[in-house]
Amino acid sequence: MGRIKVETCEIEGLKIITPAVYGDSRGYFMETYNYREFSEAGIDVKFVQDNQSASKKGVVRGLHFQIEHPQCKLVRAIVGEVYDVAVDLREGSPTFGCWHAEVLSAENKKQFFIPAGFAHGYTVLSDYAEFCYKIDDFWYPNDEGGIAYNDPDIGVEWPLEGIEVILSDKDRDRMSFREYKAERGL
Repeated sequence: MGRIKVETCEIEGLKIITPAVYGDSRGYFMETYNYREFSEAGIDVKFVQDNQSASKKGVVRGLHFQIEHPQCKLVRAIVGEVYDVAVDLREGSPTFGCWHAEVLSAENKKQFFIPAGFAHGYTVLSDYAEFCYKIDDFWYPNDEGGIAYNDPDIGVEWPLEGIEVILSDKDRDRMSFREYKAERGL
């Protein structure tokens, strides 16, 4: 090891990864993913798909999850800055319903590993951001679920004061956390 630094969070399974960055007058170089390094750090996942999105300030994407095909995600911002959130939806977890957030940016180069069983979302803090994520299972359009980003029972502290929130039609109509639990008999 040595090319990445891995920090754990208060919620088991979530990890913040900071890669070693080698810079000089020409720019920089870093490894954003190395299976051996990640595996030694406890992230032994086979990723099958890479996704990228672009959004402007105030866009909120989430809180999303796959129902029957939950996904592990490794996320990072390659342009701009985002506030990235993971909510524990693992039944029986002592932190069920709890959330953790990280600021990910092109500048800090941090990555956030989110294991299967979490809802995920983010908002753009900069004027514009490009966001990349690796996932370990394919996306199934009929398997997507979501919880309202601003659900008071979850209580994510989004840094959105004074910012016009921009949501997709789907994210405007997401269920509450209470509805999610009732739907699952929890």
